[in-house]
Amino acid sequence: MSMMKAAVLESQGKIEVKEVPIPSVKPDEALVQVKCIGICGSDVHYYEHGRIGRYEVKQPIILGHELAGVVTEVGENVQHIKVGDRVAVEPGVTCGRCENCKSGRYNLCPDVVFMATPPVDGAWAEYVSVRADFLFPLPDGMSFEEGALLEPLSVGFHAMHRAQVKPHDRVLVTGLGPIGQLAVAAARLFGVTEIYGSDVVEYRRDLAITMGITEVCDPVSESLQEKVNSWSDGKGMDVIIETSGNAGAIMATTAQVKRGGKIVLIGLPAVASIGMNVNELIDGEIDVLGVFRYANTYPAAIRALQSGKVCLEDAITHKFNLDDIQEALDLAIHHKNSSMKIMIYPNN
Repeated sequence: MSMMKAAVLESQGKIEVKEVPIPSVKPDEALVQVKCIGICGSDVHYYEHGRIGRYEVKQPIILGHELAGVVTEVGENVQHIKVGDRVAVEPGVTCGRCENCKSGRYNLCPDVVFMATPPVDGAWAEYVSVRADFLFPLPDGMSFEEGALLEPLSVGFHAMHRAQVKPHDRVLVTGLGPIGQLAVAAARLFGVTEIYGSDVVEYRRDLAITMGITEVCDPVSESLQEKVNSWSDGKGMDVIIETSGNAGAIMATTAQVKRGGKIVLIGLPAVASIGMNVNELIDGEIDVLGVFRYANTYPAAIRALQSGKVCLEDAITHKFNLDDIQEALDLAIHHKNSSMKIMIYPNN
């Protein structure tokens, strides 16, 4: 049996790079050699806490789901992908038969098999097998790093779709971590020219400027409400993309969005129930929208990136070999004020 290296989370707080079997390929699958893969906040959370909500690590698991690579083997039924293709991997394989899948909202499929969500293995490994219809060829000139970042970018793309964002909208992104930064990139790809942001970390605010944001606010030393009034001529934001999960930030959105505007909630709060001003929601006829992963985003995001409007790789701050996964996780956990997106290279 052929073997490969993989970073296996043995238990909460304990990870080990070890030899495991290379996955076999089913007739409708392809084997992908992983060229690069990002560390997501969910990976860090599983490592630190052993669970996210109802998903609990009960047995050893391979984490990682933001990846791109090269096809090295295809199943007998695969036709649109061939050996040697450079591909981005959409990590959630859905059933294709349920009501949500058939209506186009397959991100809500109850039977989705999503990489690195217990008990499903992810791709902090040299190889991964994937149903081939969830592989998307990368154009010439698009890097593996950009291909891996299509996954978090897709969250931002889906948020733009949910809010029906238009180029003339004023957009506020609260929380400028990796998802917030890529929401800024998504807004730019949708043609938005006025994008504002808020974060308590100076490093993140500075990086957002590099990513193309119009102006930022430090909510610790400045009043975000006053900034919003200034940016919007007192009308409020057309769209607010909330990625921080901070309870105070979520509650404040009803006062910061304009009448008839839209609030898009991405960040998960520490507690399930957050108070919001329902009178403001009703009186302003404000839409509140949730975002769960994404659907039908990869082809559109790949085409949009070819415009050259944004450089996703600006969000990458550190790169590690798979053998150094412990050092990479320590950096992600303890140096959030100086790191953003960390990339892992399983094949050196």
